[in-house]
Order: sequence, then structure tokens, then C-alpha cells
Amino acid sequence: MMATLKAVRGTRDLLPPETALWNYVEATARAVFARYGFGEIRTPIFEDTALFARGVGEETDIVSKEMYTWEDRTRADSDSAQSLTLRPENTAGVVRAYIEHKLADTGMLQKLFYIGPQFRRERPQRGRYRQFWQIGAEVLGPAWSGADSSLRDAEVLEMLSTFLNEVGVKGWKLEVNSVGSSTDRPRYIAALREALAPVKSRMSADNQRRAETNPLRVLDSKEPGDQEIIDGLPKIADFLDDASKEHFAQVLAALDACGVAYTVNPRLVRGLDYYTRTTFEFTVPDGSGLGTQNALLGGGRYDGLSEMLSGPKAPGIGFAIGEDRLILTLQAQAAAAVEKKLDAFVAPMGMGQNAAALALAQELRRAGLAVEVGDGSFRLKKSFEAADKLARRMVIVGEDEVSSGILTVKDFSAGEQTKVARTELVGFLRA
Repeated sequence: MMATLKAVRGTRDLLPPETALWNYVEATARAVFARYGFGEIRTPIFEDTALFARGVGEETDIVSKEMYTWEDRTRADSDSAQSLTLRPENTAGVVRAYIEHKLADTGMLQKLFYIGPQFRRERPQRGRYRQFWQIGAEVLGPAWSGADSSLRDAEVLEMLSTFLNEVGVKGWKLEVNSVGSSTDRPRYIAALREALAPVKSRMSADNQRRAETNPLRVLDSKEPGDQEIIDGLPKIADFLDDASKEHFAQVLAALDACGVAYTVNPRLVRGLDYYTRTTFEFTVPDGSGLGTQNALLGGGRYDGLSEMLSGPKAPGIGFAIGEDRLILTLQAQAAAAVEKKLDAFVAPMGMGQNAAALALAQELRRAGLAVEVGDGSFRLKKSFEAADKLARRMVIVGEDEVSSGILTVKDFSAGEQTKVARTELVGFLRA
């Protein structure tokens, strides 16, 4: 017997009614971001491998261990194959599109958001999948467009606090830090390497490797046995130049003015090579459905990324929300997860009323109501059971109803039956 085919490990199907919650989250994101002047960008889900090697960084876990990469064979023998990669994140793709479509030539600040799947060969665990979904946004442009202003950092953080409140996340916390400019950062990394050299042999295997390849990643390690050593390492704040300190102070002052609560976390560095200055992370309380890792979203400023990708100078700041993790949080906190029922279930009494029932459903749907139609072959009990599961009300369509134009409507929550004239039915169902 042939084996049953199943979704690949680390992927899964999203089914109704859960997809209604996904749509609610995405619709809220679109509505909030639009109020801040963001427009949607959709980039390909695979790109030239070099984009991520250069943009994300050769020594990051993402590029060195987690990407889905393949040689794309060409149709002509004379052409060489191209190395392609399923996108592990979307910022590099957005910046590539910014450069390719010469958006810098508009001279305008670009505010772009995206919603879509990303791919990483991670060990699947709660809330982390090999195909996972992100909602993200990027603000970038020439320096004269104000793209490097601390105001943009604060505006993005204030927008995220608004989004989390509107979507219904309870108890979120914002942590912020500055990882300095492209000149501060190498000085700090050198000091970090020096401090790690005598102690790294006492750390976990992962952190020993990071100490060599990407010392910043050691700081955001959650390895319990290494925390005491990590707490004793140099702090990035001691390596910031005056301009970086001033930028960060302005971000915090703007957050204070907007009433957005935050904590400065000196260990928050984020491991991607392109981050500069402001970095941030939003977390949710324990018991919010994410297990031990309670980060919901993160991001930061990346003032040198465009140049890394051979583009013009284009300071920018962005973030990515793990949508899978956001959904888990909402479900655990029971916010916005209430199953939305249809407005009505139209139940024909007998096969002869099927056409009339469909015509009535068409009328109601065109008026903007969500409606399901039963079948005349259903017994009344089966119609009642189906209607109760799917809809708030049931509209009975029998011979008497069709001839008189007076319909019988059963309201399940109130447990009442009402006679309603067909001309008044739309208004009644909306109430």
C-alpha cells in the first residue's frame, strides 16, 4: 500500500476557521500601516543567493545553515546555472527592489510593507516553522528625504505599538538599544572578541562558534549556563560616538512624547550584519503561547545595506513580525479569536424551493451579508444543526414564505422565531 502523503515537516496547512484570524490580523496591519502612509510591495519568494550572502551576512546562522538554496539549471547548455535561494527574510529583497527600480530618483521617502511567507531550514518548534509568515515594513530613501532621522525610528515604534494594541495583544513590552554606527560597531566587535577569548572555552558549543564567526550573536544567546559570562562582557553603549548617542537620545525622547513605554536593553544587538544604530524587539508575557522564547517581532536601522548591495546611500529602518507567533499569542490570550459566524443560513423546505432559496441568498449576498444555503433534501433537524454551527440566524424558505413574501427567521442566540417581510430582511439581518 502506498504511504499517505502529508505536509512536509516544518510546514502545515491553515484551515478555516483559523484562517479567519489570519485574515483579521492582516487586514488590521493593512489598515494601520495605510494610516501611516505605507504602501504594499510584493517581491519574489526566491532571489539570487548572492543577495542574502551580501545583505544578511555570510557568517549569520541564516546564510551558513538555514537557507534553501539550489542550482537553477538552464535550458541552454552554453549558459551557466544560477544559484537561487528561497527568501529567508524580506528586507534584502525590498532593498534590492528599491535599487533596481531606481526609487532613489524620486527623492521621496519610501514607506513599504509586505505580508508573505519566508523559508528557513530550522529545527521546527512551537511557533517556528520552515515556511513561516512575516508582516514587515521598511522606511528608506536618500538622506535628504529624512530617512536617517531619529523621528523615523520613533514613528515606526509608535506605529507598532498602535498595531499591537488594535490587533488585541495584551501585555507587550518594547526593548530598545543602539548598536552604533558602521564605525562604532567594528570597535565594539573587536573589544567583544578580546573579552571572549579567555572565557569562550567555558561556553556552549554554539556560543564558542559564534565567538569566532559572529560575536554579537553571543549577546542574544538564551543558553542558561552562559548568562553569567555574557553579563560580564563589554556593553555597546560604552563604544558609541557622540552622533550615535545623540540619535538614540532623540528616539527615546520622541517615544516619551508619544507615551510609548520601553526598556533600554544593552544586550539587544540582533545578529544580522546590516543593523546600525537603533535596534528593537517586542516581547509578550510568559503564558502567551510562545513557550520560552517570547519575542513577537524585531527590527532596527540599517543605514549601510543599500551600499552593501551596490546601491546608492539609502538609510533605512524596518521590522518583521512573526505572524505565526502573533497568531499563537492571540489564541493563547483569546483576543480576536472568536469564531465569526455567517449572517444567515437560508434553508429551503423541499427540493422545489432550492432555486428560490439560491435567489434569496444572491439578494442577501449582494447587499453585503455573509450567507450559506442549505439543500431542500435536508430534513428540518439537519438544517437546524447546520445553521446553528455556521450562522447567527436561519431563514426558512417554504412554499408559504415564497408565495406570501413573509419569511420565518430563527435567531439562535435569542432562541426566537420572527416573521419578516422580504423587503425588510436585509435590515433585519444586519441588526
